[in-house]
Amino acid sequence: MVAKPIGPLCNLNCEYCFYLEKQALFGTGEKYRMPGEVLSRFIANYIESQPTPVVEFVWQGGEPTLLGIDFFKRVIELQKPFVGTKTITNSLQTNGTLLTDEWCNFLKKENFMVGISLDGPKEVHDRHRRDHEGNGTFDRVMRGLRLLQKHGVDYNVMACVARETAKHPLDVYRFFKDEGIGFIQFTPIVERMPGKESGRLGLHLAGPAALDQEEGQTKVTPWTVIPGEYGDFLIAIYEEWVRNDVGGVFVMNFEWALNAWIGNPSPVCVHADRCGLSLAVEHNGDVYACDHCVYPEYRLGNIEKDTLPEMAARSLRSGFGTRKESALPRWCRECEVLAACRGGCPKHRFAASYYDEPGLHYLCEGYRKFFLHIRKYCHAMTQLLENGLPASRIMDAFKGPLVIRRQV
Repeated sequence: MVAKPIGPLCNLNCEYCFYLEKQALFGTGEKYRMPGEVLSRFIANYIESQPTPVVEFVWQGGEPTLLGIDFFKRVIELQKPFVGTKTITNSLQTNGTLLTDEWCNFLKKENFMVGISLDGPKEVHDRHRRDHEGNGTFDRVMRGLRLLQKHGVDYNVMACVARETAKHPLDVYRFFKDEGIGFIQFTPIVERMPGKESGRLGLHLAGPAALDQEEGQTKVTPWTVIPGEYGDFLIAIYEEWVRNDVGGVFVMNFEWALNAWIGNPSPVCVHADRCGLSLAVEHNGDVYACDHCVYPEYRLGNIEKDTLPEMAARSLRSGFGTRKESALPRWCRECEVLAACRGGCPKHRFAASYYDEPGLHYLCEGYRKFFLHIRKYCHAMTQLLENGLPASRIMDAFKGPLVIRRQV
């Protein structure tokens, strides 16, 4: 469950942000702050509805630090009565610009995992991540990152890959390494032009080369990454990572790929065979089937009137999640990397396949290129793991022949 306690409000105005537009769902004068009764109901309902021993809270926005530390102190207080029966964790996704020593002391004390949004070096980051006055935000984000490091807060970096970013893979990756960042997730930017009902599923796009479409057909934004170039971006970084950094730098995209190769279920909905149970709760208590589909047709109910199991059941009954698998075009069903890709996020399935079928993921070319390229490495790492050896031993293969001896 992803919680949006301040809705779409943010102190920045990142050009490619898909969530700022959600203000159109609410009336003028909306306060965009989760009321105490909604917060209390959400926390209790969420914990009680989980069959697992660990309950993970994910706080996003907008920019959740706009709520202030006292809001999250209240979160901890509301969670405390359940600590004896469940292990409760908290994650906070932030742009980092409002972090202070006080914030970081609190985050460390309460064991928050912090995701910080940072796209790369200054010239890359400031291209699209600007404030409402049009100023770059790199220096402010780096100050926040330094504070997290200073206070020993667990953190990872979420880096968006826009069109121009994809042309500089090693500049981006080496920057992160030089800054001592050990956990990275690369998120491709894919957005359709305004007015094309960007949240709806199943719109037809005449092929992956969708940048210059005829009038009336779907177009993508100028900052949307080009499919093949996104694949090249991941491949370039992977080639450096697999030679030097396995076990030292954790790139989530690579972890997911190896996980799929081993045959485990995907830990992320993008590459899972089904979706629909990763719900999102807005600041007013409205619950949606997905935080990428916060549109009226995907509203499941409200936390003050409905229970989370009820709303999750509605999501399943609607077929929202199962359509991810059942609506796959023939091109996907016959694809040799289907087990790793699973057709990608349904929101971005607006291309047409080789057979002129609608419903192909916009990034198909890039995903396919990347997953095909790394198969030989995933195969070798799987052999290592099966023999009780760390996957990092694959780096030995680049120093000489890799000999895998079974551990006794």
